[in-house]
Amino acid sequence: MENQFFVDSEYLSPAALEKKHRLETDPTSRKNHMEYLPGMEIIESDVCRQVMSQMENYDYSAYTARDVRAALEHDTCTVEDFKALLSPAAEPFLEEMAQKARMETSKHFGNTVYLFTPLYIANYCENYCVYCGFNCYNHINRMKLNMKQIEHEMKVIADSGMEEILILTGESRAQSDVEYIGEACKLARKYFRMVGLEIYPVNTDEYRYLHECGADYVTVFQETYDTEKYETLHLFGHKRVWPYRFDAQERALRGGMRGVAFSALLGLSDFRKDALASALHVYYLQRKYPHAEMSLSCPRLRPIINNDKINPLDVGEKQLCQILCAYRIFLPFVGITVSSRESAAFRNGIVKIAATKVSAGVSTGIGDHESKYTGKEDDAVKGDEQFEIDDNRSFDAMYKDMSGEGLQPVLNDYVYV
Repeated sequence: MENQFFVDSEYLSPAALEKKHRLETDPTSRKNHMEYLPGMEIIESDVCRQVMSQMENYDYSAYTARDVRAALEHDTCTVEDFKALLSPAAEPFLEEMAQKARMETSKHFGNTVYLFTPLYIANYCENYCVYCGFNCYNHINRMKLNMKQIEHEMKVIADSGMEEILILTGESRAQSDVEYIGEACKLARKYFRMVGLEIYPVNTDEYRYLHECGADYVTVFQETYDTEKYETLHLFGHKRVWPYRFDAQERALRGGMRGVAFSALLGLSDFRKDALASALHVYYLQRKYPHAEMSLSCPRLRPIINNDKINPLDVGEKQLCQILCAYRIFLPFVGITVSSRESAAFRNGIVKIAATKVSAGVSTGIGDHESKYTGKEDDAVKGDEQFEIDDNRSFDAMYKDMSGEGLQPVLNDYVYV
C-alpha cells in the first residue's frame, strides 16, 4: 500500500532514496491528510461542501452534443451548461466555444492583456510533493535571498518597465516566515503598483498582516481537488493537509486581500473534474464575497529537476483550450492567466480568445534576474528552478508581441487614493 505513494525509484538520487526510506518508516507520514495540524485555523464555510458535491457527482460521459449546443445557445451559462462545455462531447464544438469566449472576453475586458512577472525569493521547502522541483527530498541548490538581494532583484525587474510582481517562496515557515515575506512586500511596494503573493497558506491574521505590508492578492494552487489522489502526491509537510489549503483564499479575503487566484495543476488527476472544481471554487466564493477580484490559472505539469519523465497527463493543447473557453463562458468577469509553462504560439492565440493575463520575463530560479534581464553575468550563488518554462520572452518582447497581435498591454489599472 505504502509503495504507491512514491515516484519510481529511478527518478530519485541516492540521497533522496535514503530519505524516502526514512519517510516510508516514519509514522508521522501516515497523518490523515484531511485532519488539521496544530496552529492551523479552521473556518466555518460551506464552500468546500458545495464544490466537492458537484465534482464527485460529475459524470462528464453523460453529456451529449445536444447538451453542448443548448449551453452555447444560453445567454447565461449555468453550472450544468459549464459541465457540458467541459465534457468530451464539447470537443467538436471548440470553434464555436472559442467564438463565444472571444465575445465574452471582448465585452468585459476589451482588447487588453495584463502583464506581470514572478519573483522567487526562496526555494527552501518542508513538503514532499512528488511532482515539484522544490520538494524537500530533491537534491537542488537551495537559496534564500536577503533583503538587499531582494531589493536588487526588484530594481532590475522594475527598470524593465514592469509594474506588477508576484512574490513566491518555497513552502517553508522555518526559512521564509511571515515576517520575512512581509518585509519583501514592503520593498515591493517601493517599486511596483501591484503586489501578489504565492506562498504557503497561512491564517487570517497573517494574511491581514501581509496585506498591511503591501500585498494586494494571493494565489494558491489546490494542485488537485481529488482528495484521494492528493494524499498519494503530498506525502509529508503542512501541504499534506488538504482542507486547510482549500480554505486559503477565503482566509485571505477575510484578512483584507483585494483579490485571490485559484488553480489546479492539470495532469495530476482527472483534468475535467479538476477544471470543474477550480471554477466552482471561484463561483461559490464570488457569490459569498462579491467585492473581491478573482482569477483562474490553468497550468499543466512541466518537467522538473531530477525528473525528466513527467508529462502533462492526457491534457493536450486542444483540451487546454477547451477548458479556458469554458472558464470564460461560465465566469465572464473573472481574470484568466496563462503562464510561461505554455508556448509563445499558444499564449499569443489564447489571449485573443479567453485569457486576460500573461507572465513575461519569467524565471523560476532564485537570484538570477541580473543575468536574465541585462545579460550581465555575475558570480553570485543562485538557487535552482522549480520547473521548466516554455515561453522565455522578455518583458519588452512580450509587450511588443501583444501589441503586434492587436492587443493593448496593460501594466496596472489600479489607482490608490
